[in-house]
Amino acid sequence: MISKNLKHFLTVKDNSVSNETFELLYDENLDLLITSPQPAEDVLGRYYESDDYISHTDGKRSIFEKAYHFVKNIALKNKLSLINELQKSRGSLLDIGAGTGDFLLVAKENGWKTVGIEPSEKAKAIAQRKGVELKSSLSDFADHSFDIITMWHVLEHVPNLENQIKELKRLVKPDGSIIIAVPNFKSFDANYYKEFWAAYDVPRHLWHFSKTAIEKLFVTENLKLVKILPMKFDSFYVSLLSEKHKTGKMNYFKAFSIGLKSNLKAKKNFEYSSHIYVLKNAKN
Repeated sequence: MISKNLKHFLTVKDNSVSNETFELLYDENLDLLITSPQPAEDVLGRYYESDDYISHTDGKRSIFEKAYHFVKNIALKNKLSLINELQKSRGSLLDIGAGTGDFLLVAKENGWKTVGIEPSEKAKAIAQRKGVELKSSLSDFADHSFDIITMWHVLEHVPNLENQIKELKRLVKPDGSIIIAVPNFKSFDANYYKEFWAAYDVPRHLWHFSKTAIEKLFVTENLKLVKILPMKFDSFYVSLLSEKHKTGKMNYFKAFSIGLKSNLKAKKNFEYSSHIYVLKNAKN
């Protein structure tokens, strides 16, 4: 599925933890970027050891973190509306990479039967204090267990991409849906910031997707892409972090202008900073 003939695309630095440099390799057939080298699974965890890894905390220490959580609350309402639209009757929901559990909590309070997977012990502890049920492995679940499976900015972190997609196929019900949210390296803000684009986030992000890549990767398991939705807030958030990587400062006005320009350009070419992909299980 993934080509062995990969071309150099960009050299990117880990600005968050290690300061190590990594190469992005381009798979022309899939229109996919691959981080190289990819850290071994037994050492990958150390690249997440940072107080600034915001999705693993409920911290509101700064204006930036407060703004992040304000936007997150809006996003939670939008996510809930999406799953309710896909599944009129409340069913079973699995959230892979549940973080601190806020999406599962909102869904549970709305009548969904919820469970999550979260590898970070720090995030898991916070989620469990909220009453969110978490399991340690996808192997804990029987085949065709879930009406909806979600991965909000998680697929790019998964070491074995092809196995992950096979597991999603195994776990989703025959008429179920899978929702994947990932950054889009073909967006204006990605092209503008280049090696400083924060959503490359190497080596935590092992894969960097385009619309073509998502469609081609999932169709091999008979999972059909039926809808693509924009994540318009992401261009502003990512541009803020990218400004910090590039200049050492969060240049709020510059970041806002780049984020806004990215969204305006995406209205024409539909290449937003991040996309939500809705995939339906095509019955075999």
